[in-house]
Formats: sequence, C-alpha cells, structure tokens
Amino acid sequence: MHSRRTVLTTAAAAVAAVGPTGAAAPAPATPPAPLGHRPPSPATRARLRRLISRMTPEEKAGQLFVMRVYGHSATDPDPDDVAANRKEIGVANAAELIAKYHVGGIIYFGWAHNTREPHQIADLSNGIQRAAAAQRVPVPVLISTDQEHGIVARVGAPATLFPGAMALGAGGSREDAGTAATLAGRELLAMGIRQDYAPDADVNVNPANPVIGVRSFGADPQAVARMVAAEVKGYQGAGIASCAKHFPGHGDTDTDSHVGLPYIHHTAEEWERLDAPPFKAAIAAGIDSIMTAHIVVPAFDKSEDPATLSRPILTGILRERLGYDGVVVTDSLGMEGVRVKYGDARVPVLALKAGVDQLLNPPDLSLAHAAVVRALADGELSERDIDAKLMRILLLKERRGLFARPYTTRRAVDRVVGIRSHLAAADRIADRTTTLLRNDAGILPLSRRRERRVLVVGYDAAAPTGTGGPPTAVLAKAFTELGFTATALSTGLSPGKPQIDEAVAALAARDAVVVATYNVTADSSQRQLVAALLATGKPVVQLAVRNPYDIAQLPGVKAALASYSWTDVELRAAARVIAGRRDPAGRLPVAIMRADTPTTALYRIGHGLSY
Repeated sequence: MHSRRTVLTTAAAAVAAVGPTGAAAPAPATPPAPLGHRPPSPATRARLRRLISRMTPEEKAGQLFVMRVYGHSATDPDPDDVAANRKEIGVANAAELIAKYHVGGIIYFGWAHNTREPHQIADLSNGIQRAAAAQRVPVPVLISTDQEHGIVARVGAPATLFPGAMALGAGGSREDAGTAATLAGRELLAMGIRQDYAPDADVNVNPANPVIGVRSFGADPQAVARMVAAEVKGYQGAGIASCAKHFPGHGDTDTDSHVGLPYIHHTAEEWERLDAPPFKAAIAAGIDSIMTAHIVVPAFDKSEDPATLSRPILTGILRERLGYDGVVVTDSLGMEGVRVKYGDARVPVLALKAGVDQLLNPPDLSLAHAAVVRALADGELSERDIDAKLMRILLLKERRGLFARPYTTRRAVDRVVGIRSHLAAADRIADRTTTLLRNDAGILPLSRRRERRVLVVGYDAAAPTGTGGPPTAVLAKAFTELGFTATALSTGLSPGKPQIDEAVAALAARDAVVVATYNVTADSSQRQLVAALLATGKPVVQLAVRNPYDIAQLPGVKAALASYSWTDVELRAAARVIAGRRDPAGRLPVAIMRADTPTTALYRIGHGLSY
C-alpha cells in the first residue's frame, strides 16, 4: 500500500502543479505573530493565573477534558439519556458531569441528542454554563461541535446548512468560503456553541481516502491553504473559535483512523510541500485551536507513535518549527487509531506530554481523569506544564468572550439561526459549486419539452445532518419545482437484479433518468445499474453525490456531474444546473485518475465544463 500511496501522491502533486520539491524550510528565528489576535493584557493574564492557582489537581485535570454527554437538557434529559450517561460516564446529566469531573469543554453530537433544534440547543448551552458558574472555581465551559457542513454537520435544519469543503473548493471562491464560515459561526454563537471543529485542513491527495475525501477542500495544497485561511477568519470573525484539523495531515491514507491506525509515508520534504501549507495558513490567520490526527508519520517519529502522542510532531514541528502557541486538542480518544498501541489510561498522559492541551472524548472519563491526576501527583506531568496548558485554554475562552458573556438568548436564536438571508446565501454559494465533468452530444441541460418526464434513481444515503432527504426524493422535488414531472426510485448502495430491472422498467415511461451514484468502485453493482440504464437509449445523467471519482468507473456515461455531497442545498443546486437554470461553474479541486491506469489523470484539477 505504501507504493500505491506514493504513486497517488506523486500523480496528484504533479496534476496540482504545487511548486518545487525543495527541502523543508527551516524554522523561522522568530515565529510570525498570528493575525487577528490581540495579546492579552498583563491584568488578564494575572487574573487567569489567580484562577488557576485556586484549582485543585482534580479540577486542573478536569479542565483539560472535552467530553460528550447525552441529553437535550443539562439537568433533565430523557430517561434513556440518563441511563446512557450513567453507563458510560457515571453521571446522570451534564450538570453532574461538570460537578464531578470539572470538565472544561463539552462536545455536542446529534446521536447524543444534544442538537434537536436551535432553541433547545441554546437552552442546553445555558444550562451547561449555569452549572459551570455554580462550581467552587467557576470557569465557563467551551462548548464545541463538528459543524464542517457538507457530509459532517451536527446541527441540522432549521439552522442554515452550507456546502461542504470540497464543494467550496470546486467553487474556488475565498469570499464564498469566508461568507459561509461567518454566517455559520454567527448561528453557532447564537446557540451557545463557541467552538467549531472546522475547517478541515487536510489535503486529499489520495482518492482512496476513506475518512477525509470531500471533507477536504481539495488536492492542491496552496488552494486548500487559501480556503482554510478564509474559513478561519470567517468563523473567528463571527466570534467563535475555529479548529484546523487533522495535524500533521490526514489527506493521504487509505485507512480510517476510527477503526485502525493509518500510516502516512510522506518524506519530510513531501510533508512540507503537500501537508504543511494549510496549517501554516491557519496559524498565520490566527487560528484558535488545532486538532491532532491519530496517524503514524515515520519520517517525523521513528517510534511510530500516532501524532496525537508524538512529542517530535506536536512539540517539535507544530510548536517549535511552525511557532504555534494556541490550543492543541486531540481527535476523539475513543477512536481505534489512538488506542491500538497504549491502554486508555496511558493515552491521555502521553498526549499531554507530547504537547496536547485538551483531551477530547475519552472512552472512559473516570479512568482518564484519574490517570492525569495520578501523573500530576507522581511528577510525570509537571504542574508548571499543566498550568501553561490551562492558561492557553483560558485565554481562548477569554478571547471568545466566555468569561464576560457565557449565555445566549432565545431572541438571539430567532434573530440569526436559519434566517432567510442566510438560506439564500447558502443557495447562491451552492450554485457556484456543481461541476460538469462530461457532456457528450450536448445531453445537458435537460429540456422541459424533450425530457419533461424525469426518473431519479440511486442510493438514498441518510442525510448527513439528520435532516432533509432522501436524496432521490430531494432531487425529484427540485426537478418538479423546476417544471419537470419527476419520480424518485431508490435503488440502494448495491442494487441487485430486481432493483436494476425495476429502474429499467420505470425508465420506459420516462424521457430521461438522473442516477445519483455514491463512491462507485470497480466491484460496485452501481456500475451494472448505470450500464442497464444506458442500454435503454434514453438520456442518462450521472450525478456523483459524494466523492467525485465515480466517473472513472463509468466509462459509458455521456453526461456526468459532481455535487460533492448529498445535502439538500447541494442537490438542489445540482438540479438547477441539470435543468439549465444555472450555468455549471464548479471546477474540480482534485484530480480524477483513470481506473485502468491510476497514474494518469482522466480529469485534471481545474477541469469543469460550462454550457
């Protein structure tokens, strides 16, 4: 697999034309001052030092953790959520979590029932801050979530959902990326969420990457760097902390760190050229926090510890070479990639020794908290070092206004979340992202006179945000609203002969078919579905609704597009392009390599047709 990754990296880098391959740049003598950060006043530092001095070792350890908690309410969650909290954390609710473990952060998830709707989210956030304010040493909680948009979003409609990173990369507009982050940040702030684990700063040079893919802005490091900087400024200009991830770069792996430990075999020079630029851009833009990756980079750490636990990577490269002195947060400590080498009691301690400040979502908080307290007591972790980590965390909270304004209001939600102007902005941005890859014989745009009756088939993946969908129905509704008579037929991720036959029979009474494909591989039966539809002689329009690489496996297709996600906002935009209401404006931010010769580009970065 090493050789395959190297081939992919080399090919993608050549296609991207990302510049010379010189040696890694030396560390600057004096790291540049981040933009947008005013140095804290001596009075502020003194006040925060006094706060830290009042904390017990148990309280200091707790402030380093960011933890999940089940329930829609800080004090009165549903009985099933109480049971889940007791089983996994040993507490009933968020208020007890704060009282028992003094956690400095809480992360929201849809599956934890934290994000039902905007007013509830705001009430939960306020309840968490009230619980924090009631502690012996009151410290506001940094409430965070993964709201990358596109395929990763924890807060759904009626909040505004924007195109994801690769769609924005296809649009190529830093202004659009900044606008999306600004408006999304304002909505999160109104709901009491003060940190977004976005943007993704990984450069997706490996089409086989199972965990990043469309979460990345693309495969050109400099283009990704520009978009990352725009989003950092947007989020933080809206008043919330941004977090670039996953350092030192998760873009060239074919292993998912949720279930295994990936290796990145880039040399130091390749890393400097391919992976470093977006993180450097984030630091220059004043990024508040950077998330680590559970990946092994042998070029930087011969011990083959994952980066999350690697002092040469986190302190040697991130802190010393890149000059970053903001908050470093781990990726989830429940992921298998960080657990395979050391036990759950050692991982938090090793991460802190490596240079981490915040420990995200350990599988067993009691075990992890006790391990940190024990390491403090026996001197493995120095109190001075822990106090420095606490200072970084508290300075972030101070900078984001948590000490002065920890609460939000229902009025703030009503004024900002999901308002008409934000929804319209999301649609306008999405209109600039859909990419037309192929249009032989001028099949597109479809005509309401010639192809009035449209069949929509394909895989109905669950909506990434838990709202909207299913994709075939969203597309059919959009076509109907555009003047077509559209019918949806879900054919699944791996359609068998009955599903394929049903689709062919349904097409007999229609004029054209739009087939939504999802990560088509060489052995995917989606290929047989598309082939059978093509054999009817009716116009077939293929829309890749996740990774844009599907067309490489579908050589007979004459009309092909990429939407980079199956969220409603991007599907509606794709429908407008297919119907000719919008000119396709997106350009590929990644190369699509040939299936038969994967070192040769089928479509290069920047490819995209217009009408």
